[in-house]
Amino acid sequence: MCREDGHAPRLVVVGYGRWGRECHSYLISTTPGLELYGVASRDPEKRVRAEADRQCRTFASFDDVLSDPAVDAVVLATPNWSHADLAIKALRAGKHVVTDKVMCLSLRDCEAMIRASEESGRLLTVFQNRRLDGDFLTVRHLQQTGRLGDVRWVELAWQGFGAWGGWRGKRELGGGKIFDLGPHLLDQVLVLFPEPVRSVYCRLHYDLPGVDVESEALVVLGFAGGRTAVIDMSSMAAIHKPHFYVRGTEGTFQKFGLDPQEKAQTAGNIDAAVEPASNYGVLKTRTDEQVVPTLPGRWRSYYENLRDCLLGKAEPMVTLAEERRLLRVIDAIWESGSSGQVVHFDDGEGLN
Repeated sequence: MCREDGHAPRLVVVGYGRWGRECHSYLISTTPGLELYGVASRDPEKRVRAEADRQCRTFASFDDVLSDPAVDAVVLATPNWSHADLAIKALRAGKHVVTDKVMCLSLRDCEAMIRASEESGRLLTVFQNRRLDGDFLTVRHLQQTGRLGDVRWVELAWQGFGAWGGWRGKRELGGGKIFDLGPHLLDQVLVLFPEPVRSVYCRLHYDLPGVDVESEALVVLGFAGGRTAVIDMSSMAAIHKPHFYVRGTEGTFQKFGLDPQEKAQTAGNIDAAVEPASNYGVLKTRTDEQVVPTLPGRWRSYYENLRDCLLGKAEPMVTLAEERRLLRVIDAIWESGSSGQVVHFDDGEGLN
């Protein structure tokens, strides 16, 4: 996958909103062995800002990016609704593609993107940076080391107070909790529980004026073997629940607060992220109760893995099979939320 001239892979970030500016272009520009070749935006003011921020070239159109033979890969930091069409177009133009989450808005779009990747022989992957949050890494460590015993029940909550504006407040554009926060939490759950998903239930509320996206989304997943995951996403939570609440046969782990990397990254130095001890989780077992220091998160690892993939030295951290499984769950979430019924998968097809 690497360039024949031996040059570091050259990436263009498409979109220079907050996440393209503070996250993708920042991480790429600070990853040894990757080159932030450019930023694409239709907004001339954003192009001027990108040139000043990152000292890179800029593109006024997506077609200009795709027609430049020096571009190896594009990173889609664009609104959710645009990911499928832009990714397929880029893949067919011979570019590797990273999409921000959510990969796309439906399983049908996901499968079309996968076909385009297979037909073009180009890499397609998704920026699931929350796999590299310190709290999630801590839960995984507790699970893998057996300190919780057999983990049977996981609850994740990601909550705020107040409605989003712009395209994030419009369902048809991929706004709302399920398409924004949901892919992170679902991805974490599906990593923790690799067994086939057997059932999906979703309860939706639409209680906020001026938007047509969900104010509340409660999702319950049942897995082969009897494990359960509960995901609670809210725009009406002035008081927050624990971010992680994990029950196993040997103990229970609870943790409040979110990973500090985003705030540190916004301030321009992600390596300065330090979680206060007051946010450490608590593990209670049959014999004792102890505070568990949070393992350090490392979003940088995502782009280091991408670099190694483009150089033919590694496999993607986030696979297309995993994303297909996630999008199948999201389709089922919308089906259940609309009907009020549990969606069952007797054979687990596409969900294991």
